Amino acid sequence: MNVGESAENYLKTILILQKQLGEARSVDVANELGVSKPSVSYAIKKLRSEGFVIMDGNHNLILTENGQKYAAFILDRHTVIEMYLVEILHIDKKTAHKDSCRLEHSISTETFNRIKEICDEQLLSSKKQSLKTAKAGMA
Repeated sequence: MNVGESAENYLKTILILQKQLGEARSVDVANELGVSKPSVSYAIKKLRSEGFVIMDGNHNLILTENGQKYAAFILDRHTVIEMYLVEILHIDKKTAHKDSCRLEHSISTETFNRIKEICDEQLLSSKKQSLKTAKAGMA
């Protein structure tokens, strides 16, 4: 599936808004992305024609099954990359967020999978350390 960076940002934003607000409207997407309402209308028209988004009777944007899957894929990439930058490389959160917004679109699957492995290893190591500390405190 060849979806451009802009379309990926729209899909991810719709998913995030649905999680935060319970719904996503074009005006919310425009505000979140800092773009004009006509820009959102154009992008949504394209996403609708590609089968990623539908609009209900109240003009709420609804991700189709494919749209949901793709948006979740991009959001997962963003989240993992941001965690890697903050937790492993100790980049400040603001910079890590900006950088992960760019990297989520261009990083190879191989590199992403390795970053995810490293984050999983770090998370597991942190949990083990927390358990050791808790057990030591009980002794």
